[in-house]
Amino acid sequence: MAARMTPAAGAFGDDRIHRLPVRVYYEDTDFSGIVYHARYLHFLERGRTESLRALGIHHSELAAQATPLAFAVRRMNIEFERAARVDDVLIVETFYRPQKGARLMIGQRICRAGETIATADVEAVCIDGAGRAKRPPREMAARWAGYVISGD
Repeated sequence: MAARMTPAAGAFGDDRIHRLPVRVYYEDTDFSGIVYHARYLHFLERGRTESLRALGIHHSELAAQATPLAFAVRRMNIEFERAARVDDVLIVETFYRPQKGARLMIGQRICRAGETIATADVEAVCIDGAGRAKRPPREMAARWAGYVISGD
């Protein structure tokens, strides 16, 4: 029987920052071998998803509830500081900031060997099946409350 493989999910450090390693593949680059700007959105999404998963919050379980829930990005500000290239190993750092009502405030960085490649400030909301913003359930908010950092 074949061993079951699971993806590397990263982990939270003592500093309350979730770190996910991501390798840059050829498919992530443009004709020059530099990561295409839209691919950073994919890396950031994986970081957010894996940080939530590390807290026991799974998208598939939220969608399967009697009252389905999901997360939607409402706003994102990205600063590109350096170029990443094919074969680079990047670390996607994800950290939670104080929640504002139904809005989940998230900070993210993409780093290579300790240098910042890109930063993102993300405002996400919990939405119901009709796409309306909802306050996250208390038990869900309590899971990330222990990982909130005021600044970066």
